[in-house]
Amino acid sequence: MVQTILTQLENVAYRLQLWYMKPKMTSERVSRHFAFFHPRPTGKIVMEEYRKRLQGPTLKILITGCFDVLHIEHKKFLRAAKALGGRLLVGVETDARVRQLKGPGRPVNQLAVRLRALRRLGIADEVFTLPNQFNDLNHFTNLIKKLRPDILAVSSSTPNLPVKRKIMKQIGGRVVVVLTHNPKISTTKMIKSKHG
Repeated sequence: MVQTILTQLENVAYRLQLWYMKPKMTSERVSRHFAFFHPRPTGKIVMEEYRKRLQGPTLKILITGCFDVLHIEHKKFLRAAKALGGRLLVGVETDARVRQLKGPGRPVNQLAVRLRALRRLGIADEVFTLPNQFNDLNHFTNLIKKLRPDILAVSSSTPNLPVKRKIMKQIGGRVVVVLTHNPKISTTKMIKSKHG
């Protein structure tokens, strides 16, 4: 008997609460045994955010270099390129290419160390190894056509700027000088001052 009275009271309380809630309800689902409160389309919101993150920023920015011993100018260069507001891709020269560009005794740090150091900085969205023949104009052009960056970010000391501008123009991109060369700071000078 007591159980019956309690069940009836519970039914009355449920109906009163439901009557009170009805005008304010949106997408909630309520019954005697459950209540799901989801006033927002959470599933839709989560899926939209997921799709946005998959796509990432639409602007693609490419920079290339040796990045032998990461110093303040490298970091400025990376940050300035990233500040253009897109997905930053960083191409790193192979050990053989660094020797070719910088001379014997270089690189100071092997390719794997340089790649790891750049990734650890957390500025670039992607860090990858450039082809061994990257000095060859055809290889450079092929990489640009494959990656199709919107921007090739460079420093003011970058060689062959007119050629790079022409190649970027062919794919509808452009070259942007993001850093003025600072002759006082370079890996080569750091090595000389350490050993000299």
